[in-house]
Amino acid sequence: MLKEERFEIILNELQNKKKVKFEDLAVQINVSEDTIRRDIDLLHRNGLLSKARGGAIVREKDPLTFHDRQSFLTKEKDIIALKTQQFLKNGMTVFMDGGTTIWAVVNYMPLDIKIRIITNNLSIVPIIEKFKNVELIILGGNYEQDLAVTSGMTTCYEVSKYIADLFIMGTCAVDSSFGISSVSISDGETKKMMVQSSKKTIALASQNKLNQSESFKVCDLRQVSTLITDLDSDDSVLNAYRKPELQIV
Repeated sequence: MLKEERFEIILNELQNKKKVKFEDLAVQINVSEDTIRRDIDLLHRNGLLSKARGGAIVREKDPLTFHDRQSFLTKEKDIIALKTQQFLKNGMTVFMDGGTTIWAVVNYMPLDIKIRIITNNLSIVPIIEKFKNVELIILGGNYEQDLAVTSGMTTCYEVSKYIADLFIMGTCAVDSSFGISSVSISDGETKKMMVQSSKKTIALASQNKLNQSESFKVCDLRQVSTLITDLDSDDSVLNAYRKPELQIV
C-alpha cells in the first residue's frame, strides 16, 4: 500500500471517530505500529492532525471537552507538572489559566504549600480542598463548559486588579518565530492579560504543541521567562527555542 493511501485511511478514520489508536490502525492497514507512528508524526508536522498519547486526535478548535482531554498525553502532562513544582514558592501569588496540564500541576503541589492561586480554571476547585494553606481566587466571567473556564471582558478586568509573582500558562501552540498563540480569542485575551499582570511567565507545552501556531496571538517568546516541556532540555527539537533570555526545562 502506498504511503498516501495510508494517510487517506488515517484521516478518514479520524474524521469518523475523532480519535484513533496506533494499534487499531496497524491492524486495519496491516502494517507495523512503527509505520503508523511515522505516518502520524508526518501528518502532525503538516498540521493535519494532533498527536496524542497512543494515537492521534482531530486537529480543530477544542476537538474534545476538558474531561475527554484528560485521558490524552497523561504521561507528558505528569512530567511537565513535576518539572513545574520547583518554581512554586511559599508566599507567592500565582496566576493559572485553563487546561488539563494546569490541573496536573495543582495535583502535584506539596500538601503544605502556602500560596495564593488566581485562576479562571474551575477544574482545579475540587482538588484544592486538600491544600489547607492555599488561598484560591476564582475569576468571574462567562463559563465555557467544554473548557471548564471562565472568559470574556469580566475575566480580563478581574485579572487586571492583581499583580502576580508568577503566571503558569497552559498553551495551545508555541512557535519559535510567532510565539504563543491560542485557538480562541477569549482564551487568548485572558492569557494576554495574565502575562501583562505578572512579574514572570512560565509556558507549559507538551511536544505536540511545539512548532505550531494558531490564529490568535498571545505573546512573543521574549515575554516568557521559562518554557517547560515533556522533552529532555537538551533535545534537538528545542534547538530553535534556545535564546539567552529563555530558560528551557
